[in-house]
Amino acid sequence: MTIPFKVAAFSGGVGGAKLVLGLSQICAAEELTVVVNTGDDFEHLGLHVSPDVDTVIYTLAAINNAETGWGRADETWSFMSALQQLGAPTWFQLGDKDLALNVYRTEKLRSGITLSDVTIDVAQKFGIRFRVFPMSNDPVRTMIETDSETISFQDYFVRQKCRPAVQKIRYQGLDSALPSPGLDALLKSSEIGAYVICPSNPYLSIDPMLSLPSVRDHIIDSPAPVVAVSPVVAGGSLKGPTGKIMGELGIPCTAIEVAKHYKGLINGIIIADQDAGDTAEIERLGVHVITANIVMKSTQDKRDLATLVLSFARQLASKSK
Repeated sequence: MTIPFKVAAFSGGVGGAKLVLGLSQICAAEELTVVVNTGDDFEHLGLHVSPDVDTVIYTLAAINNAETGWGRADETWSFMSALQQLGAPTWFQLGDKDLALNVYRTEKLRSGITLSDVTIDVAQKFGIRFRVFPMSNDPVRTMIETDSETISFQDYFVRQKCRPAVQKIRYQGLDSALPSPGLDALLKSSEIGAYVICPSNPYLSIDPMLSLPSVRDHIIDSPAPVVAVSPVVAGGSLKGPTGKIMGELGIPCTAIEVAKHYKGLINGIIIADQDAGDTAEIERLGVHVITANIVMKSTQDKRDLATLVLSFARQLASKSK
């Protein structure tokens, strides 16, 4: 009998969800757990919106909008049209189907059900076989400090379309937040074969999860190897404002800097073929490197990269951590 190789994947939204989808196609139900960033969560129109959680769920359920990368396929927009007619804020687009999920989540949360339990419930109702956990049931909010104000991530990312220059990123509420029960149990499990850091923004999507109490330390202390996939290619980001933010923080947008950011946590990193010239310097950090096509344009690309991630993790597992 084959022993399950259990994988814990840490993901943000669109970029991370692509790799999660690839992993879901080669892992059995009991082999894959996905932990999702909730630093992007916010209250909008009285609703609790969890953009990254929903993107991962929609992607795993094969109902995501492949063109936009967010939201649901075959969406309708009557709600937004009615809001616009009323003169209400429409900068954050909630399609009618997406709205239904957010209304459902908000009602459950107000009744006392935790974000973890709502997420598990929704994933099951969408037919997802894998465990999907939010990073925390407590509110942690990614805040962007600019030269003139401090704004929420969604204000920066959606309403202001990433225009303000970023001076600092902080995570409001982190001092009183705890890992979700699912994440806590995962970290204490002796059955994890590998941790995977998906190609999400290290500063906006991955750091909020790793900054929760004991999370980073548990991963470092685990015998399981940690494999990251770079979110940058040839000086630019795969998705979103990663490159822009790194530049504004004075950090070169390179695979080397991504590896430096995760130094001490990861054992291996997969970088773009175009960044093969960074291999030697990354290896001098004590991090093993593989180059590959990490752009994931097609379903087969996602599956191929996921297969490579697990193969790399198995190789690293045979080495001492």
